[in-house]
Amino acid sequence: MGLNSIDKQNIVNTVYEQLKENIANGNWAPGSKIPSESQLQKMFNVSRVSIRSAIQRLRDLGIVVTYQGKGTFVSEKIGKIGINDFNLIMHLSEKEFLDMMVFRQTIEYKCIDLAVKNATKEDFENIEETLNQMFRYRDDYKKYSEADFNFHLAIAKASKNTVFYHVVHSIRDLYYQYLEELNRVIGVTLESIEVHLQLFRAIQNRDAEKAKEILNKAMEDNIESIKKIKDSKK
Repeated sequence: MGLNSIDKQNIVNTVYEQLKENIANGNWAPGSKIPSESQLQKMFNVSRVSIRSAIQRLRDLGIVVTYQGKGTFVSEKIGKIGINDFNLIMHLSEKEFLDMMVFRQTIEYKCIDLAVKNATKEDFENIEETLNQMFRYRDDYKKYSEADFNFHLAIAKASKNTVFYHVVHSIRDLYYQYLEELNRVIGVTLESIEVHLQLFRAIQNRDAEKAKEILNKAMEDNIESIKKIKDSKK
């Protein structure tokens, strides 16, 4: 099949594109079963997590369908409408993402400032547990998104400011929808988990500026990814 070597910085994206290419060029025909996760892992020489994340993107687009106990198959629709007509549907506008970014820079940054000063050992344990949940659910973007929200809520709780905590908690549904869209469309990667780990370590080290720098960079990268997805549809 001649799969190319993988750039470690963009593992999931590269795996996704090469899987998609093999479907587009007919190596895996409509209705056919694609290689198993373990086979793909050997072919690409990457982790199973990366393979699963790439396949999840194909599933979200409807390009492949996974049947429990049977495996993953190329959609029959590919032969009728073509692979490039499958597009991720963004359920939130770019403005809504930007609005949430401003909210987070206003409220969450202050929560970080306060958490750095006030967080206890128990708070750090709670935040770390949400990180463990994110890693545990890395192959299920919905459950991962719940753990993602709980991570940020735990930071708000660690601020010891009950108003900030209740504000973040009160918009759980909106916040979760925002995170779910990010994780569904952009994908859950080990890099995403690593960013959250770095944020946690910065707070644990009582370094508010570093923590805010990490969060700000992550949000900017998300916005840039959304713009690229939207531009690709024009």
